[in-house]
Amino acid sequence: MTEPSGSPAPAPPAAEGVPAALAAAEAELLAPGGLFETEVVEVAGRPMTVFRNRMRSLREALAASAGHGDAPYVTFTDGERRRTLTFAEHHRAVASVAAALADRYGVGPGDRVAILAANCPEWIITFWAATSLGAIAVGLNGWWVGPEIRHALDDCDPAVLVADRTRLARLDGEPGVPTVVVEDDVEALIDHAPDAPLPGQPIGEDDPALILYTSGTTGRPKGAVNTHRNVIAAVGLSFFHGLRMMMSGVTSPGPDPPVQLVTSPLFHVSGLHMAAVAFLVGGVRSVWTTGRFDPVTVMRVIEAERVTHWSFTPTMLHRVVTHPDVGRYDLSSLRSGGGGGAAFSPALLRRAKEVLPALRTAMGIGYGQTECAALATLNAGEELNRYPTSVGRPLPTVELQIRDSHGRAVPDGTDGEICVRGPMVMPGYWRRPDETAAVLDADGWLRTGDLGHLAGGRLYLAARRFDLILRGGENVYPAEIEQCLEEHPDVAEVAVLGVPHEEWGQEVAAIVVPAPGRRPRVVELEAFCRARLAAYKVPTRWELRDEPLPRNAAGKVMRHVLAGAEPTQREV
Repeated sequence: MTEPSGSPAPAPPAAEGVPAALAAAEAELLAPGGLFETEVVEVAGRPMTVFRNRMRSLREALAASAGHGDAPYVTFTDGERRRTLTFAEHHRAVASVAAALADRYGVGPGDRVAILAANCPEWIITFWAATSLGAIAVGLNGWWVGPEIRHALDDCDPAVLVADRTRLARLDGEPGVPTVVVEDDVEALIDHAPDAPLPGQPIGEDDPALILYTSGTTGRPKGAVNTHRNVIAAVGLSFFHGLRMMMSGVTSPGPDPPVQLVTSPLFHVSGLHMAAVAFLVGGVRSVWTTGRFDPVTVMRVIEAERVTHWSFTPTMLHRVVTHPDVGRYDLSSLRSGGGGGAAFSPALLRRAKEVLPALRTAMGIGYGQTECAALATLNAGEELNRYPTSVGRPLPTVELQIRDSHGRAVPDGTDGEICVRGPMVMPGYWRRPDETAAVLDADGWLRTGDLGHLAGGRLYLAARRFDLILRGGENVYPAEIEQCLEEHPDVAEVAVLGVPHEEWGQEVAAIVVPAPGRRPRVVELEAFCRARLAAYKVPTRWELRDEPLPRNAAGKVMRHVLAGAEPTQREV
């Protein structure tokens, strides 16, 4: 039976071993009348727990940001050159670009605006302009090559594409849609209507706001739709976490104003939801590194910009804390840090806490995915020290269940599939009803495909999706690479799997069975992949074998048998 809209939400389940100061802070924030009081409302015919004091759209958040005036919003730097945009400048630019998109390209509610560019102010401005129109911003993976870009453009069918020269050059021919070149055309859009107000079209909480592509177990990437409700809910969870850390004494304001370092791409939820959106809502300055990730640049930026918080993947953290020159830089401004995307090894955590003392008490790790707008659990501070192998407790408004292969809930301590429900869970994949139905049930539960168990109210991961390779925080699905290599005329069979790597966490390995009478060279197979796949998906370890791949009675490759193989680094 559906509870009436606006009724009080039930108290979240208690967890064991929560530090007293943290528990007190959470109780105060969630209490009736508190900043994060919850209520139950009806969404899509189902009761859903949400924060009562929430914004209703991204445009509402954008409008409020104008109040931060001339304070800096974003700084983009390569460690030497800098570009800074204030909140007021950003607000004016977004309003003008929104007017230009509507006037010049006919963009309106529900239309797609695709963005294909490196991290830059124009990416962020275009995103906010599209969502303020009620249109759908589509973040295309900046590492894709031509065929991947073409597939996504065909899939999302945008009214306009905003792209930089580097990525446009990867296409074989014209994009096939009206195109705005970042380096040549965006400035004219910013000057189109400098005094324009923000658009006034109605926007519903459950209207689609954006599409981000996530690789699928069966091959081609599919577009996960996030609504305005999804993104605002995820940002609310981030703010709740930040406030409970401050109120419990884990973090403190410190002598410097907060400065957030961002090294994640904008086409990821980590860079978009948890940075570009969250920091605009919070009025916090963020500093973004440009170009490829470079540990020296990161250390130089932390020192020069007096960065107070950095969100990282395990690979990024590893490359900084193990760098031979790490002691040459003043990183003392850091007051907290955290991240996700893959497992943090105990050795890496120990090294990080030696090099960055703030992480001893103010580090957090969590669990989430694009399909649930980035965030579901968090483990930080003293709680992380007590339970270092857990990814944390469910955040307020988040429900977790562990289910068996028949969809039945399993007891605590039993591994099963992690299922998530809450206001941050996507409504589905773009134009993929069958694949949506495979992961979302009638009650709104998301089947994540990840394995884990609950114990003491905390989530512990057993495996990230069944065949998933996690390379430097990037999801790599073997099926997509296997399908690519199977198109090569010299390949009869191929299996792709992840093998351990100290820096990247895992690297991509390919085991290839040549076609009869053929013997392809690895350099040829690599070149074949590079022409069709983003560089991070191209295998770096290869084995060519004459015997067929091991398969079970159903004909599926037995990856657990292949996992014992030791592909060579390079075979030529």
